[in-house]
Order: sequence, then structure tokens, then C-alpha cells
Amino acid sequence: MADMGKLNEELKAKARVTRAHAKDPLELVQAQFLARGASGIKGAQMRFRIMDDDSNRKLSFEEFSKGMREVGVLLNKEQEIELFRTFDRDGEGTINFEEFLRAVQPKMNDRRKRLVEAAFVKMDKTGDGVVTVKDIAKAYNASKHPKYISGEWTETKVYQEFLKTFEAEGHVDGIVTLEEFLSYYSAISCSIDSDAYFDLMMRNSWGNDLTV
Repeated sequence: MADMGKLNEELKAKARVTRAHAKDPLELVQAQFLARGASGIKGAQMRFRIMDDDSNRKLSFEEFSKGMREVGVLLNKEQEIELFRTFDRDGEGTINFEEFLRAVQPKMNDRRKRLVEAAFVKMDKTGDGVVTVKDIAKAYNASKHPKYISGEWTETKVYQEFLKTFEAEGHVDGIVTLEEFLSYYSAISCSIDSDAYFDLMMRNSWGNDLTV
């Protein structure tokens, strides 16, 4: 299996450095999300969607401020106001939180995105557009995992823990969607400057037969 733990720790370390030198609120927010690991942004997306009770995809400043605190992002009032006004372009006192979260989500170039999509297709053994324990069981041999060998985990537990890597904070259901997979690797991509190294990392993780 891919060494997700090491990649995640590298991401957190780089994000902490970025956070210490962030020059504007949006950069600071992204760094704070990423400092929580690759699932940090996805967890924030889930939290803001839950807050949208009437499904209008809009948040007032008070809702936005509360949501930021609930997902662990601490800004002073001036920074919150500056960031809110950046997205409240019409001055109506509300923002489209989907637009805000898209701005915070790290971007991958097309080649990196195609590599990630190819890895997902390879992992989705049943071809139903999601990855579950059933898919993982067809792709990996859990018997070599240290905790399986020690008897601490069952085979199913090994697969479940692996899937948790890609799921959003506070929303672990044993099902990984392409959106979650892309979100995870978009975050990981931030800590890798070289396209060649990202390509090598993906192929080491998922096999040299990835087609892009």
C-alpha cells in the first residue's frame, strides 16, 4: 500500500511553515486547513455544507465566522472581515461558500489530475464510481500489514483504515468517491514541487501501469 502517513506528515510540515509566513487571510486559511492533513479541507467542506440549512449555498458573516471557528481556523476579526468581503462581491452581506471552498482547495495541473484519476479507476475494481473495502480487498494483500501480522487488526480493519486516509474529517463512511480522492491528492500535491516527482510518487504508490 502507498505510504500515505509519510506524505501526510510532509504536507502538514510544509503547511505549518506556510502558515507562519502567510501574507493574506486566504493563504492563511488554506495553510491552516492543510496543517491538519490532506483531509482537512474536505472536512471543512462537509462542515460548511451541514451549516447550509436552507441549501441556498450562502452564509452570512456571522455563519461564516462561526463555521471558521468550528473547523479550527482562527482569524482575528479584521482578517475575517477582509476575507468575507473578498467573496461578498455584490455587497449583499452573504457569500457563496462553495465558491470560497473552491478558492481554498489547492489546484493540480492537468497531468497530475489525470494521474490521480487513473489511480482511482485502477482502485475501483467494481467500476461503480466509488471505492469500498470490497475494491481494496481485490487490489491489496492485507496479510503483510504489521498490525494484521501482530493480530491487532483483522483483514477488514486493515482495508477500512486505508480508506479512512482519503475520507473527510468527521465523515468516515467506508466509501471513497472520486471527489474525495482528488481532494486528498490536491492537498498532497501542494507539498511536491516537481511534476516528475509527483508522477514517480503516484506510480510507486499505484503501479507503473497508470495511463495518462
